[in-house]
Amino acid sequence: MALFDRNQKQRSSLFSTATIALFVALCLVGFWMVSSPSPEAVPSATATVADINKAAAEVVVKDKEEDSSIDATNNFKQDSTNVVAEATTAATEAEKPTVDVKGGDADGEKPASKNQSFDDENGRTEGGELVKPETAETDGAAAAAAAVAASQGKSVEDAVTDSKEQVVTDTKESVGQDASAEKTSGDTKESLAVSQEDTAAGDAKETSSKKQTFDDENGKMEGVDMVKDDGNKTFISDDVVSVKPIADDTTSVTTTTTDKTESVVPTETATATTLEETTKTSDNEEQAQPRDEEQKLLPEALPNGQAELLTERAAQNGSFTTQAAESTNEQKKRAERKKKQKKNKKAAGKAADPAEAASPSYVWKLCNTSTGEDYIPCLDNEAAIRKLKTDKHYEHRERHCPAEPPTCLVPAPSSYRDPIRWPHSRDKIWYHNVPHTKLADYKGHQNWVKLSGEHLTFPGGGTQFKTGGALHYIDLIQQALPEVAWGRRSRVVLDVGCGVASFGGYLFDRGALAMSFAPKDEHEAQVQFALERGIPAISAVMGTKRLPFPSNVFDVVHCARCRVPWHIDGGKLLLELNRLLRPGGLFVWSATPVYQKLPEDVEIWDDMVKLTTAMCWEIVAKTKDTIDAVGLVIFRKPVNNRCYESRQQDEQPPLCEPSDDPNAAWNISLRACMHRVPTDASVRGSRWPEKWPARAEKVPYWLNSTQVGVYGKPAPEDFASDYQHWKKVVRNSYLAGMGIDWNTVRNVMDMRAVYGGLAAALRDMDVWVMNTVNIDSPDTLPVIYERGLFGIYHDWCESFSTYPRSYDLLHADHLFSKLKARCKVLPVIVEVDRILRPNGKLIVRDDKETVDEIVEVVRSMHWEVRMTVSKRREAMLCARKTMWRPTEVVESATR
Repeated sequence: MALFDRNQKQRSSLFSTATIALFVALCLVGFWMVSSPSPEAVPSATATVADINKAAAEVVVKDKEEDSSIDATNNFKQDSTNVVAEATTAATEAEKPTVDVKGGDADGEKPASKNQSFDDENGRTEGGELVKPETAETDGAAAAAAAVAASQGKSVEDAVTDSKEQVVTDTKESVGQDASAEKTSGDTKESLAVSQEDTAAGDAKETSSKKQTFDDENGKMEGVDMVKDDGNKTFISDDVVSVKPIADDTTSVTTTTTDKTESVVPTETATATTLEETTKTSDNEEQAQPRDEEQKLLPEALPNGQAELLTERAAQNGSFTTQAAESTNEQKKRAERKKKQKKNKKAAGKAADPAEAASPSYVWKLCNTSTGEDYIPCLDNEAAIRKLKTDKHYEHRERHCPAEPPTCLVPAPSSYRDPIRWPHSRDKIWYHNVPHTKLADYKGHQNWVKLSGEHLTFPGGGTQFKTGGALHYIDLIQQALPEVAWGRRSRVVLDVGCGVASFGGYLFDRGALAMSFAPKDEHEAQVQFALERGIPAISAVMGTKRLPFPSNVFDVVHCARCRVPWHIDGGKLLLELNRLLRPGGLFVWSATPVYQKLPEDVEIWDDMVKLTTAMCWEIVAKTKDTIDAVGLVIFRKPVNNRCYESRQQDEQPPLCEPSDDPNAAWNISLRACMHRVPTDASVRGSRWPEKWPARAEKVPYWLNSTQVGVYGKPAPEDFASDYQHWKKVVRNSYLAGMGIDWNTVRNVMDMRAVYGGLAAALRDMDVWVMNTVNIDSPDTLPVIYERGLFGIYHDWCESFSTYPRSYDLLHADHLFSKLKARCKVLPVIVEVDRILRPNGKLIVRDDKETVDEIVEVVRSMHWEVRMTVSKRREAMLCARKTMWRPTEVVESATR
């Protein structure tokens, strides 16, 4: 125990001595430190400047980022790439090695622990020291600024300003530095800040484009304000319509890849949200995919590697000639071109006045014509008709277009109402829409049309089927010749002198499609009645010119008391039907000479038999109906040239010269001659098309891979690609995403049809499509007929041969821009207004400049612009015509 006490005392003494010695040493060290200059004074100042540079760089980045957000909000077309680049370079400059405040040299050699940073629940931990987010860096930068200011004799504000300027200068000089330093194992807190800033910039970029997607082939329409139909009324949607049949990740990829070139122009009436609100909404959506992932998903997002919806697809003539070239060549060969036609063509070909285009001013007035609300400019040109030398061959019923197309608006009936919907419209229409009773008085006993209260009714009869009705008559034809096979073998029919088109209206029930026509004559508004009923029809006459159709395209031609003198003038008119009929096609003639024995009828019958025999037509059926007590005869056109070759050399009618082009049909005079039947198996007309409906999708046999299609591919591939394109557009956009109530749509016109893809895509709906092929476009109209559809040649620099208010929907795919080289766009839009029904829709796909011009014009006519969307330099418009009409009338009568 004594030993333990002695040792304890010794240890206590030693401890006391050590304590005193340590205290004295510390005092000496402290005195030495106070009296000696610090070697770290200058490095500390340098480090302080570095911290200020870093803080200023972050301020610059934030400023730029705020500018980017403003630009993206105010102008969603602004490309944010420059902002991202500036943010990245500024942060990279701030990342330059600097001397640590507590030690280290200017080369940036720091302790390893200082380069290791991570976040935990209490804040950011760096080298074992706890640094609270934002406050530590802010306080450190402020303290460093104060130290520099004190050493240089400046205020804190001046020091910070100088540092900002230095950082901006350094940032510009460091653009070419290698960015791989961001991926090293010793990432600093500055590199983490750069990553966050890049993400923020990416968010700003995505924000500017998130609501811009429009791809109607794939059904994607984001950020496009829509106006929906509710029956015959329309209302503006409260929410943005978004159609997304594809995955969300694909949508985001498409948005990312098109942000610089895609823009949406909201409608005037449907912009419920501002661009700022759209930008805020998009902040909550998913962030853009990385670039490598984007490239991986791109082919899946965009079929065939590209979105071709608003792209014109580089249309060209390919191996197709144009109707203008065919007809012009034919006219030159015949030397029948007249000075008046040249003058009219030259006047119509003038380009739009640049001064007028620069500052358009639209003052609308009603047309002042004797035909009023039924005005057809090319058929009611009274000044031109008065100058005709004769009207023996119905010249006064043919087209005589004004030298300058009218720019006045056609008035509408005072009590006009939305048309009755199909199929009820086939039986009755509103009287006030077509307020004419003359035909009801004249043909009422034949069950053409009758007035019943506020309706005009159509019992389904006609001159030749007034009792049994049209369907009984249609079935009678097939009973007489079963090979007619309505809707299978016989699909496309031409009905001559159609009256109110009941024959064509009921052919729909048998799967056949009839192009009905009749002149604008004393049978008041007969074609207008047909169109109001929802039956295809045009105003035309068999006079001195060829009908505007290709050769060898109609399966059947029908005439029931059509009042056409087939046997006179060397059979010119019947020979025109011979040009239009397919080899093996049928001519159904139902008229009194077929079944009556009056002297005049017998004489006409004998002349017809003689003429058709000389034409090598064969009588394949003749019958009489017991119900209506009428008869009909069916002729067949030959399928080869054997009969032609066996005829006498001087026999009439003669064969046409080989140089005579049967496909030339625009303003070509009739000739009393017959064209030979095509016999080469690779030539159109040498064999019958596929049966309906297979022929709608079948590539025509006479298109081969050596021919170049309209869009530059081999013709068969071009045809198939076009059909797939329009099927996608119709399915994903027109039917689902345009806000159109298709129950109100019956009469449709494709103003620039190519292969008839739009009409084929709509064939299962209760609509019919008039395909128009412009005379200076590739002559693809035979392709349209080959697939069991129909159409017509037309020059849109002139008025169309139809009554006002004929169509529910007009579709123009890159039509207006192609017309600019030949005529003014304004009269064409006025013509669109004339033939479109009130509340009818117009869809235009064209270059953005042209669409903008059209939008301005239709808005001046008080149309409702339902949707506009642009992508790159292409754009699309959907507009609705309203009931508005001007009150002022032009002073002098329109020619």
